[in-house]
Amino acid sequence: MYFIKANGSYLGSGGTIRKPQTYNGKVVFEGELGIVIGHTCQAVSAAASESHIFGYTCVNDVTAIGILGKDPSFQQWTRAKSFDTFGVFGPVVATDLDSSKLVVRTILNGQERQNYPTRDLFFQPAEVVSMISHDVTLHPGDVICCGTSVGVGSMKPGSTVEVTIEGIGTLRNLYQE
Repeated sequence: MYFIKANGSYLGSGGTIRKPQTYNGKVVFEGELGIVIGHTCQAVSAAASESHIFGYTCVNDVTAIGILGKDPSFQQWTRAKSFDTFGVFGPVVATDLDSSKLVVRTILNGQERQNYPTRDLFFQPAEVVSMISHDVTLHPGDVICCGTSVGVGSMKPGSTVEVTIEGIGTLRNLYQE
């Protein structure tokens, strides 16, 4: 399944994730590896996609989870994930990393909630880039979120969420109403 996050959803490390005024339900974090595209990429093989990847970053794929299934006939993935401040990326884009040897850790208010190796991802980054590039042309600066493992959880206002990937750093944000 592919979906997009609107450009207005972007938030960097240190910024404050804001609960939408039009939504009163649960908001969840998802610590993920992000792939940053470096060269225009269209219909490439998994082997060829490596040369189109500029680097990697940490992602907190924030979601207004109650919106997803509100209408059982049409799940609202893009809406639930594209509110302002819900596309959290950073702190840097790291290059020259072996994406199969990374570990994603997510800490909520000082407690570890996620800890998984990227080799456990359903699709490895080169495969993801290849698959998407057959449907959508990817451009320099596009960020692809790789998905997450177990441990997704809700945030309460005042929470601090940290997504750490060794070799990239720690993405740290506060969640507020």
